[in-house]
Amino acid sequence: MTKKDAIKIFEDKKIRAVWDDKKEEWYFSIVDIIAALTESNNPQTYWRVLKKRLLDEGNQTVTNCNALKMPAADGKMRLTDVATTEQLFRLIQSIPSPKAEPFKMWMAQIAKERLDEMQDPELTIDRAMMEYKALGYSDNWINQRLKSIEVRKELTDEWKRNGMQEGIQFAALTDIIYQTWAEKSTKGYRKFKGLTKENLRDNMTNTELILNMLAEAATTDLSKEKNPSGFVENAQVAHEGGKVAKVAREQLESQLGHSVISPLNAKNILQINNKPEEEENKKEDK
Repeated sequence: MTKKDAIKIFEDKKIRAVWDDKKEEWYFSIVDIIAALTESNNPQTYWRVLKKRLLDEGNQTVTNCNALKMPAADGKMRLTDVATTEQLFRLIQSIPSPKAEPFKMWMAQIAKERLDEMQDPELTIDRAMMEYKALGYSDNWINQRLKSIEVRKELTDEWKRNGMQEGIQFAALTDIIYQTWAEKSTKGYRKFKGLTKENLRDNMTNTELILNMLAEAATTDLSKEKNPSGFVENAQVAHEGGKVAKVAREQLESQLGHSVISPLNAKNILQINNKPEEEENKKEDK
């Protein structure tokens, strides 16, 4: 079962969602829905009270709701109650809000968009751009990130062709690439950036993304040329691909006079990117 975390936007409100490709269904954070519909200062308490009332009434909607781990405000993955589109339609009936009808239309549109994306994968890229944009990433970073996804997909397809298994072997090969060019294991890199469950590439700077793309693209090209067999040979190719990016990294650092492996994560990067805009707004307010 593969689940994909996403952020959906309803009237400038961020709503966490998870797509389950096995069940082909969205799961939405209930407290985020409540925050969007009620403007409550404490949607968790609102949901707790509403859940008890519905349970007392024997409403099966609540008892069937699951809990999934989603990224919280502090960046950590925490369990939160979620509901499917069908469950939410029923829950909304119990939440007095003038936004109820527009929200139902929004949910229907989200469902349609996902079906459209399954028929036309290019729409998935457009949707990813919009979601990254809504989170505050710059156009330049978004373009790099989407390109990195393409490069990564080509590499994992090559590993599959070589008989490598998703999961442990993919993770081990990826670790070799990171360890070679960045001189940090995947775990060490994440710790360096203060991450827990967040996607490492989503927390890279433009330069880090480019170097990682170079390492993965070089690994793919070398693999196609050498046709490695077995994990040991594929690991050697991964090391050689990582060395290509390491050489580029060291040459750049010699010119800059400092390391390009940054402790900045997405939260820091977005704050830096948004600072000039905030300062400009302050000037206009004066």
